[in-house]
Amino acid sequence: MMLAVSACVSAPGSAGGPATNDEQTVAAVRAVMEAQQAAWNRGDIEGFMDGYERAETTMFVSGDELTRGWQTVLDRYKQRYSSREQMGTLTFSELEIKTVSPVLAIVDGRWRLARAADAPHGRFTLVFRRNNNNWRIIHDTTTSATP
Repeated sequence: MMLAVSACVSAPGSAGGPATNDEQTVAAVRAVMEAQQAAWNRGDIEGFMDGYERAETTMFVSGDELTRGWQTVLDRYKQRYSSREQMGTLTFSELEIKTVSPVLAIVDGRWRLARAADAPHGRFTLVFRRNNNNWRIIHDTTTSATP
């Protein structure tokens, strides 16, 4: 499965300056999302959750529901996707990765699940934070499109 990725980098800078840091951030965040997609597509929800910060402050918003805490988000995923068939095949596309600060990045994009009976899809906005040189999701707002 191909991952369609476009990267939007904030302000340009001189060689070795902010643009280089932005490019490194974009590459690091993209790598986390590619690892998440690969984990999901092999049925590994725990591996998918490695993209999220393991903290009580991690938040997931979907519809009218707010889920707080890494473990609670993991439990939610396991409940909603309790079989390989329910998980389907995940594709991220139209990714726009923007550096906000040296330790924060925002990602907007689309998600789609290919399953035998349907193909749910929607959009997401993720806030990534860098901690000890690791980029992880601290806030995830995901919407589902009307079928």
